[in-house]
Amino acid sequence: MKPYRLGLVIGKFAPLHLGHLALIDHASCLSDRVLVLSWSNPELPGCGPDLRRRWLAECCPQHEVVVFDGAGAPPNDAPGVQHQQHLAGLLRQLDRRPDAMFASEPYVFPCAAVLAEAQGQPVRPEMFDPRRLQVPVSGTRVRERPGEMLRWLPPAVRADFVPRVVLLGGESTGKTTLAAALAARFGGAPVAEYGRERWEAQGGHLDEADLLAIAREQVRREDLAARSADPVLVCDTSPLTTFGYAHWSHGRAAPALAGLAARRYTLSVLCGDEIPFDQDGTRRDADFRARQQAWYRDQLAARGDRHLEVHGSVAARVEEVVRALAAR
Repeated sequence: MKPYRLGLVIGKFAPLHLGHLALIDHASCLSDRVLVLSWSNPELPGCGPDLRRRWLAECCPQHEVVVFDGAGAPPNDAPGVQHQQHLAGLLRQLDRRPDAMFASEPYVFPCAAVLAEAQGQPVRPEMFDPRRLQVPVSGTRVRERPGEMLRWLPPAVRADFVPRVVLLGGESTGKTTLAAALAARFGGAPVAEYGRERWEAQGGHLDEADLLAIAREQVRREDLAARSADPVLVCDTSPLTTFGYAHWSHGRAAPALAGLAARRYTLSVLCGDEIPFDQDGTRRDADFRARQQAWYRDQLAARGDRHLEVHGSVAARVEEVVRALAAR
């Protein structure tokens, strides 16, 4: 029999990391049920309430989780008593009466006392790993240096924090070669171009409906790879390329495809077209490649995406990308 009926864990979870999950697991070991509450005012970049709901739903499906929007909450730097009173109000609103509160910081002691007075029943403060020896990570460190802290993020969260580099360019501009070289430099494997795979599987024929399916599958594979990528996810293409082929081949694109093409990346890399055109039997010609290059430049400029145009040898291109990522 566990010592507590309802354990309480609160936090900004901005972002949710393995230290938070260890704390929640500890609460679960000692409590029949666990209630996880989250709010932040202001919301912290890249950690909005919808994201936190998704992260916690995937990582803590067995627990009751409530993520509140920041509006109406005390500012994050408000005195502790304001947060304690706010929490007591939230628990009244939810009709929940925890008998234990778990945390890794000493705020748990005065907070548990305020809750006990508000509820008219004891609330036991329980500290867990206050020196961060078991899981040496904090949300602040992740926000400040996400690339160095990816190993401390669960897959659902890592996918939203890993830097993503996408390679763009017309036919025969060396994208796939550069993707392999970058992946080798960073470790791991690039997200390959699904469109070519499907084109080959269908004997060199793609119709308009295929293009939306290609973009969706490309996104699915990219998001799946992002869950384990470290320190960088290299993408050989993006739905923007599929969007381009919809216009080049059919003169139009489905609205859903246009939406997928609007995906943002940490860095978009346009591969230069100074490479001699290699006709491998699947490509059009150098003039078409030049039109593609101009189209990509226009698209990237219009979207305001952070992008880089690389030239020269594969090694030189790799170094340009590495420098750009280091400078971001």
